[in-house]
Amino acid sequence: MYTYIHKVHYYETDKMGITHHSNYLRWMEEARTDYLKSLGYGLRRLEEDGVTSPVVSVECRYKRSTTFDDEIKIEVSIVKYNSVKLELCYLMTDLATGTAVLTAKSTHCFIDGDGKPIAVSKHFPEFDEVLRKEKDNGTA
Repeated sequence: MYTYIHKVHYYETDKMGITHHSNYLRWMEEARTDYLKSLGYGLRRLEEDGVTSPVVSVECRYKRSTTFDDEIKIEVSIVKYNSVKLELCYLMTDLATGTAVLTAKSTHCFIDGDGKPIAVSKHFPEFDEVLRKEKDNGTA
């Protein structure tokens, strides 16, 4: 699993002092983009190569609320990958207590500059190999 740490900012909390639920989606994006960058395929590189990876679906299960200054450990791993779609799972835990705060999945496709789906294996075989290895090794 790939690990990313996010510290809850004051502006991410609501009037009740807890993190607004929409921010968890942003943290998933932060963790995912950081993970891809660590593999050598950051979003800037992919976009320069003419590839974008929009979100197809998201599923979240909120377990416990978080508050300002909490440090959240986000573990990201690849669940499924078939060259056209990539599904990631996320486990967010409070770094201080180890308590789970959210579990989630996100599914992404790969498209070219015209918005047409592409097969990564055909257009970017090196990236395809990296994603397959991460999925197969369970080291995401």
